[in-house]
Amino acid sequence: MNDKVSKSVAYWLLIGAFLVVSMVILGGYTRLSHSGLSMVSWKPVTGWLPPMSDQQWIQEFEQYKTSPEYIKRNYDFNLEEFKQIYWPEFYHRLLGRVIGVVFLVPFLFFLIRGKLKDKKLRLRLIIIFFLGGLQGFIGWYMVKSGLVDRPDVSHYRLALHLSTALLLFGYLLWTAMGLLYPERAEKTEGDSLVRKLLYTLFGVVSLQIIYGAFVAGLKAGKFYPTFPKMGDDWVPYAIEEAIGKSGFISFLESPFVVQFMHRWIAVIVAVMVIFLFLKGLKMSLTSLQRKGLLFLFIALIIQFTLGVLTIVNLTPIFLGVVHQLGAVVLLSAVLISIYSFRAKKA
Repeated sequence: MNDKVSKSVAYWLLIGAFLVVSMVILGGYTRLSHSGLSMVSWKPVTGWLPPMSDQQWIQEFEQYKTSPEYIKRNYDFNLEEFKQIYWPEFYHRLLGRVIGVVFLVPFLFFLIRGKLKDKKLRLRLIIIFFLGGLQGFIGWYMVKSGLVDRPDVSHYRLALHLSTALLLFGYLLWTAMGLLYPERAEKTEGDSLVRKLLYTLFGVVSLQIIYGAFVAGLKAGKFYPTFPKMGDDWVPYAIEEAIGKSGFISFLESPFVVQFMHRWIAVIVAVMVIFLFLKGLKMSLTSLQRKGLLFLFIALIIQFTLGVLTIVNLTPIFLGVVHQLGAVVLLSAVLISIYSFRAKKA
């Protein structure tokens, strides 16, 4: 594959990654605006168009009236109020379909024109396509959990949905980076430690994102709007009570414990990133490595600040959505830094 084709494929993948990020942002808005359960059926192939007539809108509204959300929470909604929560979810699903088309059409074009001769790249593109389809299915699997008996989706399924989206995004970004920057860096003194710490950081950031989804799903951001303490205490009694009553499961299901974990994993991430950045200042780095660590440091400062602002303001929609975007940016910085420190094979 020549450089021109490699760059074309890479830019196509980066467009796909951008659309996945847009999907994550829109998904965050849909959740925070309580719009995610407005569509009670899934039509992955035929659901391109919204209701086009008054009769179709009434039919859609009647279907919504059978849902737990309408019965238990929005029983006083009229048709116009229903439309207000319908549109964000419709656009969220529509964007998912657009992403599928944006991936499939260029893929077929490159394949037919004989531009995808690299077997490893073809395999990666097939994996990307599979992850995209899986993400759509998991999205519906998540929504179904809020259509049974209570008007809230499972926070476990929400975390799975977000994790799959970010896995797709990360794989797109990594594959594009491989086409744009195929060369590996020379081994230098100290880079082995940095590489190990970056891989550890990736694991910690991934755990932090999962806990962020738990906070969202359990609405744990509505408690203790103070920082760094939770109320007047570092460890409030509600946490001790939850752990004493439920044990380990409280780390997954208690909103108080979940918020506590989300706060302190953020501190661990901050310490690790600051250490890596200061370590990098003392090393002889490539341009990509230097930019990666600087990007990582800036992303940390912004995301940590957004996290604190989100907590103390009781998770308003705007801050909640921007904080979710910040998680994607931070993850991007981690992946770029890891990629930049790939050493040449001996």
